[in-house]
Amino acid sequence: MKKVISIAAISAALLLTGCSQVSSAATVGSVKISQATVQSSINDIMAERSKVDSSQMQLEVGEDLNRSQMRFHVLSELLNKVAEKLKITVSKAEIDTRRASITEQVGGEAGLPTALVGAGIAAKDFDLYLQSIIISDKLSQGLEASGIPADQVGTAIQRLVVDIAKENKVTINPRYGVWDAANADVVPVDSAGSAVTPSDK
Repeated sequence: MKKVISIAAISAALLLTGCSQVSSAATVGSVKISQATVQSSINDIMAERSKVDSSQMQLEVGEDLNRSQMRFHVLSELLNKVAEKLKITVSKAEIDTRRASITEQVGGEAGLPTALVGAGIAAKDFDLYLQSIIISDKLSQGLEASGIPADQVGTAIQRLVVDIAKENKVTINPRYGVWDAANADVVPVDSAGSAVTPSDK
């Protein structure tokens, strides 16, 4: 009986700890990205892989997959914040139009799952991905209109993201890696080196 009670107590303690400390995969300013959100993307990707022929694809697995999905969600949020600051909006109609265009390019609805698997995008995150692409396109157009040469636009967008990340303070749960503030990226803990400090806990 004592053993049952102790296991229950430990389980309860773990649940409480999980809710208060571990459930957050990352924070971007006041926005929290939960581990459930990231894990749901990972689960979706793994499920879709089983439905298509991925034998010729180089697919991320394990920590690389975890980190890439963490990166996707953090950068999507940062792009949203850049757009908000610069008063850039993306409508549902714009997302639907871009979705239709990409779907046509990959061979219609039948080809979309394979394309998403190859790109490492969860089907449930496709609209979020499209929103980020549209924001990037609008940023590119604005930067070029302001006189930035086309070959420097990518660097300029990255600088905007780096700056907004500094303004909002990004923290990453160490299980996914550490935040590289200089490049606005999530990198492995063991390859971060002295130039990158682990996120605040």
